[in-house]
Amino acid sequence: MAKFTKQEALDYHANGRPGKVQVVPTKPYRTQKDLSLAYSPGVAHPCLEIEKNNEDVYKYTNKGNLVAVISNGTAVLGLGNIGAEAGKPVMEGKGLLFKIFGDIDVFDIEIGTQDIDKFVETVIEIAPTFGGINLEDIKAPECFEIEKRVKEALDIPVMHDDQHGTAIISAAGLVSALELTGKDISKCKLVVSGAGAAAVACTRLYISLGIKPENVLMCDSRGVLSTKRDNLNASKMEFAQDTDAVTLTDALVGADIFLGLSVKGAMSKEMLASMAPNPIVFAMANPDPEISYEDAYATRQDLIFATGRSDYPNQINNVLGFPFIFRGALDVHATAINEEMKVAAVYALSELAKQPVPDVVQKAYNKTDMSFGREYIVPTPLDPRLIEYVAPAVAKAAMDSGVARNPIEDWDNYKAKLRERMGIDHSIMRSMFSKAKRNPKRVVYSDAMDINVLQAAIQVKQEGIATPILLGIKDAITELANQSNIDLSDIEIIDNTSAENADKRNQFANILYEKRKRRGISLKSAQRLMFDKNYYGVAMVETGEADAMISGTKTKYADAIRPALQIINKKDEFGKIAGMYIMNTKKGPYFFADTTVNIDPTDDDLVDITVLTNKAVKEFGVDPVMAMLSYSNFGSAELESAKKASRAISKLHKDYPEIMIDGEMQANFALNKSLRIERYPFSKLGNRTVNTLIFPSLSAGNIAYKMMQEIGQTEAIGPIVMGLKKPIHVLQLSSSVREIIDMTAIAVVDAQQTKK
Repeated sequence: MAKFTKQEALDYHANGRPGKVQVVPTKPYRTQKDLSLAYSPGVAHPCLEIEKNNEDVYKYTNKGNLVAVISNGTAVLGLGNIGAEAGKPVMEGKGLLFKIFGDIDVFDIEIGTQDIDKFVETVIEIAPTFGGINLEDIKAPECFEIEKRVKEALDIPVMHDDQHGTAIISAAGLVSALELTGKDISKCKLVVSGAGAAAVACTRLYISLGIKPENVLMCDSRGVLSTKRDNLNASKMEFAQDTDAVTLTDALVGADIFLGLSVKGAMSKEMLASMAPNPIVFAMANPDPEISYEDAYATRQDLIFATGRSDYPNQINNVLGFPFIFRGALDVHATAINEEMKVAAVYALSELAKQPVPDVVQKAYNKTDMSFGREYIVPTPLDPRLIEYVAPAVAKAAMDSGVARNPIEDWDNYKAKLRERMGIDHSIMRSMFSKAKRNPKRVVYSDAMDINVLQAAIQVKQEGIATPILLGIKDAITELANQSNIDLSDIEIIDNTSAENADKRNQFANILYEKRKRRGISLKSAQRLMFDKNYYGVAMVETGEADAMISGTKTKYADAIRPALQIINKKDEFGKIAGMYIMNTKKGPYFFADTTVNIDPTDDDLVDITVLTNKAVKEFGVDPVMAMLSYSNFGSAELESAKKASRAISKLHKDYPEIMIDGEMQANFALNKSLRIERYPFSKLGNRTVNTLIFPSLSAGNIAYKMMQEIGQTEAIGPIVMGLKKPIHVLQLSSSVREIIDMTAIAVVDAQQTKK
């Protein structure tokens, strides 16, 4: 689990624009005509159309893609009844997850009442604004009545995710687990630890899947819910049994399934040992399960075990469900989220778990053997196929059950639009982080006298991305950290200038001297250069004392890359190294090269840059579709700069026919495929969408990425150095903490590949 300080959490929410979400315009607004269309008088026309046909509200407004996340703050995460305002950060966070996983817009709404009637009335009155309602963090048993009454009153999708999200994801895991163990659901004995909203919803859904009610024993903090007890509310009475079992220990004897939604330590090794063969154990108390993963497998080798944690196999994570359930419901303008839609989501998730896991997911978790089995019963949150499996299944169930007002006719087209809607821009770095965490490496930071580097080093250590090493004068680094209240006690610091490192400096100097003695470097100059942090850090990577190096935050690019070229050198098969940026845009990721190294590349250089970039883009799980840019289109200009791009394309088509690239072409034809097809139907790119741009010069590439970064409000990740034998990455001057962390993850993954 990622570690952070209280102040880091507060700063994350407070710095810059406070909060985690914002509203942005989706239509032009720069001219007077734009404003007249957006508001008065133009807005009157859609208003009148909606007045005539209320369903046109989906056509002319954002209702069809807008969900309200509504809470009164009475059961927030594990914090309890903290109130509406205190719960708002959680609701904003839920809105962020809706957006990044399902491209669904959210208004979070905090209602300042615990009165059920007032709460229900408020939700009903504001409902015309929204295409769906996500009830969140409302305590039991009030949440049951609130959801029931709101659903009865409204004709839009309504779901209390604390109940049904956990139920749907765990039910998908249950379906998979039953298949793997060969158990008949109708004969299984289920024991539930916990009797809150999630436990009740899970049990109800399991019963709808085939668990017999008489085979269910539910326990609260006082023991088994039995008809002999006189202290049960209505929701608990639903599961009361005529039984002699009193404690959870009694209930678990011979049980097939354990569902834990209670507290850490609720299940002992002895309890687990008493269960039936091939037990299915879902220990989902957070942050610590009812029984630990280690204790569970020390007790039973025949079990299937799932938790709510990301650091163990089989994570039961609500983010696998709600973004895609609401996506499908919204897309058919559903009047409800009914049982059929929830069951459809269950089976869609279970079915996806049985499909071959794509390379992009395997790479994200640094595995090659992920497949359906006891440690893979539900998909991972990073699986890009979730939206095209779950959303269509939910939409179809809505249609089949008669609650869809906007039926889908072309399912292939719908799935394609889902993929296009999402792109993979937001998942690229998540995949890098996940892959890095699976096999973290030692990363040396040569610019340790940068406060951002120190903060980044702490975070990559805490998040398990890498083992950081800070390079520089130890006393100065420590003083800088103390001035900023940064605790470096757990971070290794190497002082390359110290007397105790004299032998190491000499060792590294000899390496540099042997490599460059016929290129103007004497032994004495090599020894002097090892007092330079960049030379020393590169030598650490060369000798294996570090796996990767990050530089550049306080060092000019040329000064940072020179030691790498002199000590590590470029890969033998390439004549050049190059730099690439990932530009994360609303349309998805674009890859720009070369943006940092080659000032005026020759046609052969452009070939090397293209081959390097093609390989690098694939490492991010993306199939590159590339355009060689120029001011010319397919020979329309006769100047040398256009001709060299044309010659490079000819060589690439001849020697690397598998690379999807064409040109030379202007940027608008590269990025507008309709325009390109109309004017140049012969292009090798055909109907493909270009995602990778090869620039004819350093000036062009550098200007383009910086303009997009500033004017287009585009996130730039990089530069990523391509073509070195070992991972040395050089950041922009004054890079942010986030940029340093991103590059660290990339460097770790680069090191993983280098080790292979």
